[in-house]
Amino acid sequence: MRGSQSLPHFTTASRLSAFVTVALLSTWAGSAFAVDNAVWLDALATIRASDLQNHVEVLAGDAMEGRESGTAGGQAAAEYLAEHLRNRGLRPAGEANDYFQEFGRASQNVLAVIEGSDPQLKKEFVLLGAHYDHVGYGTRRNSFGPIGQIHNGADDNASGVSGVLEVLDAIAGMPAPPRRSLIIAFWDGEEMGLLGSRHFVAHPTVPLGQIVLAIHLDMIGRLRDERLFIYGSRTAAGLRRFVAENNHEPQLVLDFNWELKPNSDHYSFLDPGMPTLLFHTGLTDETHRPTDDVELISADGMQQAARLAYSLVYEAATRKDRFAYRAVARQEYPADQKQLERPLPPPAPRLGIRWRPEASAAGLVVESVDSGSAAARAGIQPGDRLIQFAGQPVSDGERLRRAVLAAVAPVPATVERPGAAEPLQLQLELEGSPTRLGISWREDSAEPGTVVVTRVIAGSPAADAQLQTGDRIYAVAGQGFTNSEEFSALATSLASPLQLTVERRGHLEHISLNVPPPLPPRQM
Repeated sequence: MRGSQSLPHFTTASRLSAFVTVALLSTWAGSAFAVDNAVWLDALATIRASDLQNHVEVLAGDAMEGRESGTAGGQAAAEYLAEHLRNRGLRPAGEANDYFQEFGRASQNVLAVIEGSDPQLKKEFVLLGAHYDHVGYGTRRNSFGPIGQIHNGADDNASGVSGVLEVLDAIAGMPAPPRRSLIIAFWDGEEMGLLGSRHFVAHPTVPLGQIVLAIHLDMIGRLRDERLFIYGSRTAAGLRRFVAENNHEPQLVLDFNWELKPNSDHYSFLDPGMPTLLFHTGLTDETHRPTDDVELISADGMQQAARLAYSLVYEAATRKDRFAYRAVARQEYPADQKQLERPLPPPAPRLGIRWRPEASAAGLVVESVDSGSAAARAGIQPGDRLIQFAGQPVSDGERLRRAVLAAVAPVPATVERPGAAEPLQLQLELEGSPTRLGISWREDSAEPGTVVVTRVIAGSPAADAQLQTGDRIYAVAGQGFTNSEEFSALATSLASPLQLTVERRGHLEHISLNVPPPLPPRQM
């Protein structure tokens, strides 16, 4: 990744197999294509931390002298990559039937193709790339110092290159490739201004319009707290969900950042209108310094990131549909992300009472009544005992809270008042609208078939199930939806317990909510 002064195991096979099976079935349902799950898992298991470490040790060794573009070290790195491609028998995708695409005075991209298996879809490509150059001995322009020493660039970007090598090995070693072809790209000159990827875009060796998705790995060597940054997820509709649904065990914590900056090769693919993703484990104190060395690399973290890349590359090369590019992604910023995900304030209390903590079959004793509330308007007073609400006996505070949230006004209530001969029969005009789940949400134009939770009401079924603001809901009781209205209809009509498929920071889970009986249409 370009530097600037402003830059601040494999789990049990049975459990992972279940995750993979769900993903594969969703991808290929209704198509004639099928994949052997065992073959897929066997290929995944070949992406190993030890092999990734070995590649980093070679590429970030002193013999490569920091891999600066146009130098002997840079050319040695290019030859190491080309030799790997030759040994795998991959078809060259450079110039003159070679792996190299030369540009500048002595710079060169290294390119190869794994041809797809489908007679038609093999004309389309999924691109997997990483830049292999670094900054050599460093200058005042590209180093945070000290300069004059070898900047080995173990994280930046021997790690990303190693990830690409392992993914291509996994796929090239399968009995049959995926349906689409893969173009493997090792970019030169990234540290000088994305020169290699920009040269490829200006002089493509495959038709740019046939590249359905470009995935780049840049600095995946310093995974901390399982956190992987994903850039570019808004460059195509549904891309965030695509990534999350392929985040199998061990699941990474995915930070989907909306920022798109010309700081890595993914940016070169925006002008031609190409969906693109960038993996990154974050900047460190060693970035663009001689201390970015192999001893600090997390090989296990690289394995996790590379296995996620394998899942994405394979599915993108196999799915029936192409991603539709969203040009507006270039005008969406982290501030817009905060605006979309901002929590709504708590709603006004629907009833407006507090009760004493002790409860019994004889009802709840009202401790206080909010001025101007529905309870105050109906004449409820402190000291009253609420014994019935909406025709049901009151004996438990949490059940009352849920009943109040879901009730459709006006609501009958019965209270006993000290000194009164008979219970009082009241009609309550509750504030606001009923809510069965206890959430509010927004839609996201980049994620059709998804709602973003913007409020979780205290005491609601959603709160009890620990739903959070910012969660994405993908399905209700296993049923997808296309918009907010369809989501509301499902959540309104289906019986309890209600299961939601929820994504939180790249993790998919199923959350069950114990909800009241279905509400009338269009009420939540």
